[in-house]
Amino acid sequence: MNSNRASRKRRFTGIIQNIIGKNNNNEHLTRYIKQLENVFMHTIELANALGEMRDPSIAGHDRQVANIAVAIGKKMGFDEQRLDGLRISGHLHDIGNMIIPAGILAKSHKLSKAEYVLVMKHPISGFDLLKDVEFPWPVATVVLQHHERIDGSGYPNGLKGEQIILESRIIAVADVVEAMASHRPYRPSFSIEETLVEIQKGSGRIYDKDVAQICLRIFRENLC
Repeated sequence: MNSNRASRKRRFTGIIQNIIGKNNNNEHLTRYIKQLENVFMHTIELANALGEMRDPSIAGHDRQVANIAVAIGKKMGFDEQRLDGLRISGHLHDIGNMIIPAGILAKSHKLSKAEYVLVMKHPISGFDLLKDVEFPWPVATVVLQHHERIDGSGYPNGLKGEQIILESRIIAVADVVEAMASHRPYRPSFSIEETLVEIQKGSGRIYDKDVAQICLRIFRENLC
């Protein structure tokens, strides 16, 4: 009898130790994943900082585009994982500008045709930089498509409507809003009212209607 009780106690003790060991391993794994996430985000921020060093006029642009895009994504019902992908895409959407000479980015007057053609290649350059990175989100595709427009007037591939993935349609609107509201060497910033008029005019024509209307609602609510 005592032998059976001792045997059960040893088995119970073994189970407890096994559970504790698994919990310790899980805690270690959780900490490790968190460290990887922090390193990943710091790497993204480093890429943004390098871009801003080349072109100080865009300081904060990528972060603000990411913030606006995430706000739109939340209103559209994106889950946390999809919002993370949208945030990363916002931070990296202009990474292709790395291939453009800094002198062109900083020009205070109209670009030549050759210079404009080079600038228009930055989505392709960004895609080429990111296409082999195994993101759990379609980041490279978002970067490639963020200058496409619903009516096919965008670049680089003249995609239309739902040929453009939803994340790209969101980044497109966020990018225009942030760019218009910010000063650039070749023009002063537009007022928030002028920016919202541009989005309203393009809603359903060059910008996704749902995305544009949600963006307008977010800004108008904040203006009230």
